Amino acid sequence: MASDSTASPTCRLCGADLTETFVDLGMSPPCEDFLTADRLDAAEKFYPLHVRICTDCLLVQLPAYVDPEDVFVEYAYFSSFSDSWVSHAKRYADAMIEKLGLGPDSLVTEAASNDGYLLQHFRAAGIPVLGIEPAANIGVVARERGIRTESVFLGERTGSELAARYGRADLVAANNVYAHIPDLVDFTKGLRALVKDDGWVTIEVQYLRRLIERNQYDTIYHEHFQYYTALTISRALRTGGLELVDIEELPTHGGSIRAYARPREVAGTPSDAVVRLLAEEAEAGLDTVFGHAGFAYSVSRIRNDVLDFLITAAREGKTVAGYGAPGKGNTLLNHCGVRADLLQYTVDRNPYKHGRYLPGTHIPVFAPERLAETKPDYVFVLPWNLRAELSEQLAYVAEWGGKLVFPIPSLEIVDPAAAPVAAY
Repeated sequence: MASDSTASPTCRLCGADLTETFVDLGMSPPCEDFLTADRLDAAEKFYPLHVRICTDCLLVQLPAYVDPEDVFVEYAYFSSFSDSWVSHAKRYADAMIEKLGLGPDSLVTEAASNDGYLLQHFRAAGIPVLGIEPAANIGVVARERGIRTESVFLGERTGSELAARYGRADLVAANNVYAHIPDLVDFTKGLRALVKDDGWVTIEVQYLRRLIERNQYDTIYHEHFQYYTALTISRALRTGGLELVDIEELPTHGGSIRAYARPREVAGTPSDAVVRLLAEEAEAGLDTVFGHAGFAYSVSRIRNDVLDFLITAAREGKTVAGYGAPGKGNTLLNHCGVRADLLQYTVDRNPYKHGRYLPGTHIPVFAPERLAETKPDYVFVLPWNLRAELSEQLAYVAEWGGKLVFPIPSLEIVDPAAAPVAAY
């Protein structure tokens, strides 16, 4: 990995200068800034996607090029539009209720609770809940569904204020938010402020080891400020007085980890799973800066394969439409330089995105019914991490001889009538 020649930012975990590049994806607009028609002729802001690795603590991170308030005050992602994600949340809720013996006298608090996709399952079991969701538009939806929700950014101060108002929680969940926090230390202290002295904190976050192995570079975008291994998440948790006590790997988002943490005073000895995963990371070289090298080569190969497919399809007179409008798709399309001449449109189940345009590429977004109306030769699946769910949903594409295309971990064209289900 090459050293940066310009002045370096500093590590948000340990404060060291960030001098080493993990991967540089060039310039891209904020991935959730879906454009309305009246903005198509206006200037867009593009920011670097230059990811560094700290040579001291090994945290892989993206400098905070974009203010979180610009991203999360009004957010376009609603968790409940993914059936598989809601089912995943239900399984987690059931497991934690049994594991911790949660009941009517307990409290479950979730940081970045979105539209209540998770807390609804605890509430249905008669357990009091509190959602913390900074995106005001999503907080409204959650409250309409009966989920008690506060629209604030979590930090040590707000965590203490909420704990004083509602009580400290037996369980604090932080699913797919720990990567979204530029002030990592303050947020971690906020988690500690929310949880009881003998309580539990669980964090689900994409696993850097699998991101590297499976070429998932499109999951790098401006609202993902850091990318974790078991080693670096344990170091991050300690900054807030929490200790990693258990860990498990999950298939979600292409490969994630669920970290179980407790206040330092009651943490005890870490589980065999923690010891085993740390040893596996060391064997893979992820306990050194050098062990993180080589990712940029895989990124360039995927870009070349995507462009080769789309250009060949255009030359052959084939039509290509997208499925989904996730943030990861916008990273991929902008990095590859894809525009509407190669990908005519995409569709998404989220009505918020209908009639809007993808940032940077200006590819229009329609409702899913558009696919059956236009019958494209290929459907380019942008949320590849939902392959099993979407292969089933898109089986009807076979009716007109269409095929599905999955770009990650390597470009694959499949018959939707017999699409293999990936393990991740």
